[in-house]
Amino acid sequence: MAASIGARATWNRYFGALVYPDFRNLWAANLSAQAAAWALIVSRGWLVYEQTGSSLWVGLITFAAKAPQFLVPPFAGVLADRFDRKAILRMTYAVNLLHNIVLAGLALTGTLTLWELVILSVVNGTARAVQMPTSQALAANLVPREKLLNALSLNSATQHGSRLVGPGLATPLLAIFGPPAAFVLCTAFYAVGLFQINRIKTVSTGGVRKGESFFQSFQKGIAYAWSEPLIRMVLAMVIFHCGLTMAFETLIPTFAVRQLNAGVTGFSTIMIGVGAGALVGSLYIGGIQSALVRGRLFLVMGLLSGLGQVLLAFMPNMAMAVIAAVIMGGSQAAFMNVGQAVTQSLAKDEFRGRIASINTFSLGGVMAGMELFNGYMGSYYSASHILWVNGAIFVGIMVASVAIALPRSVYVKGLPDRAVMGGSQ
Repeated sequence: MAASIGARATWNRYFGALVYPDFRNLWAANLSAQAAAWALIVSRGWLVYEQTGSSLWVGLITFAAKAPQFLVPPFAGVLADRFDRKAILRMTYAVNLLHNIVLAGLALTGTLTLWELVILSVVNGTARAVQMPTSQALAANLVPREKLLNALSLNSATQHGSRLVGPGLATPLLAIFGPPAAFVLCTAFYAVGLFQINRIKTVSTGGVRKGESFFQSFQKGIAYAWSEPLIRMVLAMVIFHCGLTMAFETLIPTFAVRQLNAGVTGFSTIMIGVGAGALVGSLYIGGIQSALVRGRLFLVMGLLSGLGQVLLAFMPNMAMAVIAAVIMGGSQAAFMNVGQAVTQSLAKDEFRGRIASINTFSLGGVMAGMELFNGYMGSYYSASHILWVNGAIFVGIMVASVAIALPRSVYVKGLPDRAVMGGSQ
C-alpha cells in the first residue's frame, strides 16, 4: 500500500500534467514533431557528409533548417498572441508533413540535389519556427496553475528527450536502408503529430488587440520582457547557452570520423547519447518544486553544459565519448527546461507567445548562426578544438555571472515560480 502511494506521488510530481487530456495530446504531438526534427538533423547531416565529406556543407544544411528562427519567431510570437494557437499549430504540422512527403519522394527516386535539400530545409525550419513558440504558449493554457511548471517542463522535455527517440529510430534505418528510409520515418512522425493536434479542444489566444500592428505588438512584447529583470536575465543566459553549448551538430560527423574512427553509427551513437542524457535531465527538472533547488541547478547545469562539451572534445574512444555526450545532453536539457519553464511561468498570458518566440530565437536562430560559423571554422580547425573552446567560454560566462547581483541572488535564493494565469483557466 505504501509503495503504491509512493509510486502515485512520484508520478504526480514528475508527470502530473499528463492527466489533462488536451495537454497530453499536445505533449504527444510535440514528441512526434521533435523526434522528426532530430531524425532529420541526423539523416540530412549524414547524407550531406556522405556526398561531400565537408563539414561546411553540413553546416550550410543545418543553418538552412535553423536560419528561419532568426526572422520568424517575432512574427510567430505575435500570431500566437493574436489567433487560436491550436489552429496555428495545425497549419505548421500540415506544412511539415507535406515537406517530408516531398523530401522522402525525391530521396527515394534519387533525384534530390543539395540545393533542393537547402530549400526544403528552409521550409522545414520556417514551420518549426512558428510551431515552437506557439506550442509553449498553448501548453500554459491547458493545465491549472499548480501544474504549470510541470507542464512547461514536460513540454520542453519533448524538445530534448526526442534526441533519443528520433536518432534512435533513424540510426538503424540509415545503416541498413540509407537516408530515404529515415525521411519516410519523419513523415510518419508528423502524421502522428497532426492527428494529436486535431484532438485538442481548448481554444487559446493571447492579448494582442485587434487593429494593433505587428511592430506595435512585437515592441510591446520586447518592452515587457526587458521590464522584468528576472525574465531578462534568464533569456540572456539562455542565448549564450544555445550559441556556445548547443550548436554542435555540424561538428559531430567530422568528430566521429576523424577522432573516433567511426562512421554513421558513431555519429548517430553520439547523438543518441546526447538524447538519452537529455531525456533524463528533462524528466528530472519536471519534478523540481523547490525555488531554491531550481536556482542552484541553473548554475550547476550551466557549468556542466560547458564542461560536458569540453570532455567530449578530448574523448579518445566511442565509449567515453558517449559518456560525455550523456553529460552534455542531461545538463543542456536541464538548463534549457529551467529557463523556458521559468520565463513562461513568470510571464503574463497575454505575452506568452512573444516570450516563447525569444526562447525559440535562442534555441534556433542563435544556434543556426553558430552552426554555420562552426562549420566554417571546421575547415581550419579540428572539431574537437572548436568544441572545447566553445564549452570553455560558456563555463567562463557562468563563473563570471556569480559576480553579478541578480544571477548571484538566483543561485543563493532560487528561481521563483509565481505565475499569472489567463485565458481558459
